[in-house]
Order: sequence, then structure tokens, then C-alpha cells
Amino acid sequence: MPRIVAVTTATPPNLISQEKVKDFAQTHFGKNKLFQRLLPVFDNAMVEERHIAVDFAWLSKRHSFTESNQRYVEVALNLSEQVTVDLAHRCAMPLDEFDVVFFISTTGLSTPSIDALLFNRIPLNPHIKRVPIWGLGCAGGAAGLSRAFEYLKAFPTHRALVIVVELCSLSFQLEDPNKADIISAALFGDGAAACAVFGDDTPQREASGIEPTILGSLSTIYPNTLDVMGWRATSEGFKVTLSQDIPTIVSSLVKSNITEFLHHYELSLRDLAHFVMHPGGVKVLQAYAEGLGAPIEKFRHCYDVLRSFGNMSSVTVYFILQRFLEDKSILAGDFGLVGALGPGFSSELVLLQWK
Repeated sequence: MPRIVAVTTATPPNLISQEKVKDFAQTHFGKNKLFQRLLPVFDNAMVEERHIAVDFAWLSKRHSFTESNQRYVEVALNLSEQVTVDLAHRCAMPLDEFDVVFFISTTGLSTPSIDALLFNRIPLNPHIKRVPIWGLGCAGGAAGLSRAFEYLKAFPTHRALVIVVELCSLSFQLEDPNKADIISAALFGDGAAACAVFGDDTPQREASGIEPTILGSLSTIYPNTLDVMGWRATSEGFKVTLSQDIPTIVSSLVKSNITEFLHHYELSLRDLAHFVMHPGGVKVLQAYAEGLGAPIEKFRHCYDVLRSFGNMSSVTVYFILQRFLEDKSILAGDFGLVGALGPGFSSELVLLQWK
């Protein structure tokens, strides 16, 4: 089965504490009654700090979508280069040995896509297959693993490069916020990651320890849920859509979805030792734990990443996965689940086993 060989991560240089974000929001929205009512969300989000692509001085001014998107292209390209070069070094392989690149992002636009711009910066294979994927939001990270898995089943001698970049802070706008805007300000951060996934028949290499293999994936889209999560494009930029029903959906739909997925492999929820679940927020993680009957301890890496980096949309599962790759307590034979929810409303699941 295709195996995850390495993950690298990076963040923009602007590190901000939750307290400073709260102060900044109060400065601009303090007179807004809805903001005052929702102010406790900054303390309850369990986010202590995060990185953003721009500083408070930039956020304090109004910017057109053109300006925000240009910043997205610049920062996304720089971060993509950093994580890709680091990944090739981690894998001890030349950059031109990647056969396919999946580029995942939803927080900005670029044509040519960022992977094409990256090709003109670093010596990737001139015949590399490019698969840019846009619009999956928070589900994009897990979907990137799914698409790499499916590709490598067809081309087992190939090596896949998955690049994920999200710059959520660039969607911040100075107009009076709605509920989704306030929650986003308390929760979202920026980051990037790269992941190397090798097919079964790639040349043998000396692994530093056991590695997670991908056993399978499941994509699901739920009917009549289009208004649960997404972007609304405006002349000023993207406006976020977030429903308060997401934790309820996790509780009511995702458990049966996961059970169905595991049944295909003659597994049950009891067989899952590790959860690489996208932390949409504290309530979402709690809903996962309660719905799956799993102890909170199994989500410790999810909570740690949320606390230190916030919700980085599709990137977040790779920060969590990186911690699992470094976790020496994992045993050969352990099963794990990668999961994320995104616009559609949709679910992406990936089943792992360490070998």
C-alpha cells in the first residue's frame, strides 16, 4: 500500500497571541453589540497563539480583493517553496524525483496555479503531473492524501508530493462582523505543509522507523447542506460561512459514515488507536470524541495543534500528522484515521496502518 514517508510544515513569521487578537478585534468592533455578546468566544476557542501572513498594521486598513489575493500568491509561493525543499531533504531525494504534485488551497486564487509558479523557482521534474485542487476548504488536507493514494494505486512506482497552503487571515475585513466573522477571528490561522507519499514499487529505502501506510479512503457529500460552510465571494474578498450546526452534524452523521468505512476493512471503532482529525474547533473535537466513544487522550495531538496554531483549514491535519510521525509510542500494526469536514458539506476519511 502507498506509504506516508515524511511531512514538513511551515508558518508565516507573524506570531500573535490570542490576547492580542482579542484586543485588536475590540479596537475595531468594540461598539458592535453582537461582538460584545460573542466576546467570550476568544477565551473559549482554546487557541493560545497562531501565525498570520500579515501584521496588524496591514489588517487595520481596507484592501481590495486584488491586493489581498496578490499577498496570498506571494506568501503561498514562499511557503510552498520552503516546505517542498525541506521535504525533499527529509526524504533524502532530489526535487526532480517527484512524479506528481497535488496542490491544495482555498484561501486565494492563482492562474497559473501555485504549483506552476513553484516549478519556476525550484528544479522539479519538467514532466511532473500537476493536480491543483481548489474549493475543498478544511477537508482539502485529508482529500489530498486520498487523491495521492488513488493515484499511486494506479502508478505504484511513482512518488507523490502533496502541498497544502492556507492563508485564512487574508479574508479578514473591517466591516461590521457577523457571527461567522467573529468566530473566524477567534479561531483561524495560516500555515503550509508538504507530504511525501510513495507507491508500493518505488525503490526500497531505509526507513527511520515504522511508517503509516494508506489502506483506503472515503469521500462523502451530504445532501441539502450547502449553507453549512464555505466562502461568499465579494469585491472586498472572501466572506466566510460557518454554521453552528457543525458539531451536531459530526455527532449525527459522521459516526455512521466512519463505521461504514471501517466495515469495508472488517474493522470497528475499537480498532482505531489514533485519530488525526481536523480540529474545526473545540466543540467539533468534543463531538468526535463523544460520537466515536473515544477518550479525549486520543485527540491530544489535535488539541495541541489547535492550541498552538489555530485552525489552519486544510493544512491543520498535516501539522497533526507530523506529530504522529514523530510519536515513538505508536506500535507496528496500529490503525489510525485521518478525517476532515469541508464545504459541500462533505467529509474526507483516510485509513492508516503503521508498518
